[in-house]
Amino acid sequence: MNCKLNRILSRPLSVVALLLVASFVHATDIAKHVERTNIARIDVILYPTSLKDVVTLVGSLPAGDALAADNVALATLTAAMLDKGTTTKDKFALAKELDRVGAQLSFSTDAQTLNIQARSLKTDLPLVLNILADELRHPAFSAEEFAKAKIELNGNLKQRAENTEYRAADAFSRATFPKGHPNRRTPLEEWNSAIDHATVDEVKQFHRRIYGPSRMVLVLVGDLDIPKIQAELKKDFAGWEGGVTYAQSPKAVAAVPVDQKVSMPGKTSVTVLAGQPTGLRYHDPDSLPLRMGVAILGNGFTSRLMGTVRDKEGLTYHISAGVADDTFDDGDWRINATFAPTLLEKGISSTQRELYKWWQDGVTAEELQARKTDLIGFFRVSLATSGGIASTMLHTVQRGYPLSWIDEYPQSVDALTLIQVNAAIKRYVDPHKLIIIKAGSVDAEAGPHS
Repeated sequence: MNCKLNRILSRPLSVVALLLVASFVHATDIAKHVERTNIARIDVILYPTSLKDVVTLVGSLPAGDALAADNVALATLTAAMLDKGTTTKDKFALAKELDRVGAQLSFSTDAQTLNIQARSLKTDLPLVLNILADELRHPAFSAEEFAKAKIELNGNLKQRAENTEYRAADAFSRATFPKGHPNRRTPLEEWNSAIDHATVDEVKQFHRRIYGPSRMVLVLVGDLDIPKIQAELKKDFAGWEGGVTYAQSPKAVAAVPVDQKVSMPGKTSVTVLAGQPTGLRYHDPDSLPLRMGVAILGNGFTSRLMGTVRDKEGLTYHISAGVADDTFDDGDWRINATFAPTLLEKGISSTQRELYKWWQDGVTAEELQARKTDLIGFFRVSLATSGGIASTMLHTVQRGYPLSWIDEYPQSVDALTLIQVNAAIKRYVDPHKLIIIKAGSVDAEAGPHS
């Protein structure tokens, strides 16, 4: 329960970042240096770098909330139980083994995936892989630990219920996506009920039904002994069966205009989300032109929304725009802003004026060229660390691309034309049919947006 490349559009390129890029000898020629194999039905991607002694691991498999059809809490509760003991070792023994060598291993879930993150010294990687396999394959599902996991998850939900950004995004998802769509969030009250009713047996059944090597991806980057890693994975995951594919979703359709308020009395600010479904996944041809156009509108200090709504008019400290949630499913474009309650309507009016001008007139050749330079530069900077490379590789595979996409991406960005970008803006954005959510110190009401 809970999108990264978008964020790199927003910061000025620094000398330090450029030096980091220069430190990676293969940073713009990645695909040629990858060792990609199928081991025990797992898609294993190994990329050695000049970084000595340290290995970063990221991975995923389909086991997110959208796959827990009977009880939405099962995916998160199952993930929470993975490091709480296995059938051979309790949680203290597992934690002690990792702490002894300074290694890290963690799990989290989102709409579609169980996410895996680990980091260790090269010499300790076999231990980490062994623990990873044990926790994925043989969780103990202790009744005592399960009860603690439920309490912790309930606590997390209470915190989220007080967060205006979470509540706005929560309502926006249900106004944007139809029932059954993985991007449509379950209301908090249904989450609470799901947690209360979840049982250990249901979590065990979810684990047996969903977990397995099918569609699982592991990416390891750093100081790699490739033959040894492959042998360890083959040994640790031998005989593991099962797994599922990602949840299939109904396509979002253009929604009717919505102007909805989520009342949260006592908040000092109001979070506003405004946007629409795009009907696009990341790998669709129109996705990159649309992302570029939306970035010019609202990503970074040089964007139109920041330059006008914040800097010239002083109506907000934060306002941005981006495309989201389109890795596995069709996503949305959205504007995210925070306003003081007394400036709310004026802020929204200013935002809509700039949105309409951007949509009506399009972006300029100068804006497009400047944003191309920024995006290409920050994409390369994102490959300056082992973690950045590993995450980019994982996202590339999840989005359905070959790893050569990483090397080709700068050329794809540079090839974008003004006609492509402005056509995408017109095709996928309609400022007359906005979905607008306001969460904070407002009176709750919902109705069509005029």
